[in-house]
Amino acid sequence: MSDPDTRPAGDGQTQRLLDPGVPNIQLIYILYLVGLVFGLTALVGVILAYMNRAKADAVAASHYTYLIRTFWMGLAYALLSMVLMMVGIGFLLMIALVVWLIVRCVKGLQWVSRGEPVPNPETWLF
Repeated sequence: MSDPDTRPAGDGQTQRLLDPGVPNIQLIYILYLVGLVFGLTALVGVILAYMNRAKADAVAASHYTYLIRTFWMGLAYALLSMVLMMVGIGFLLMIALVVWLIVRCVKGLQWVSRGEPVPNPETWLF
């Protein structure tokens, strides 16, 4: 019989997904990718990143910083692309934005699966 004080509150799997660490970081990257189809999932992801960044170790904190910057830069690029659609170039910029977001998320997932920090979490590119 286990000690009641050592059991996780609520569902153990849900608790791990919401706590700072690898499962939470992977969830946020996936939410960003799903956000390409259902935009609100990216908003959920950035909220989770903000909630967990202060409680995370150095490796996880680099991913949370990278994720937060990815969200805000992606939002800025998307708004700029929408404005520039009036002159025709916005469509090309939107395609570039999608490629940029996919590359950042895939690279982030690779780093977190290897237990590595993001080399430069404040980069504008990859």
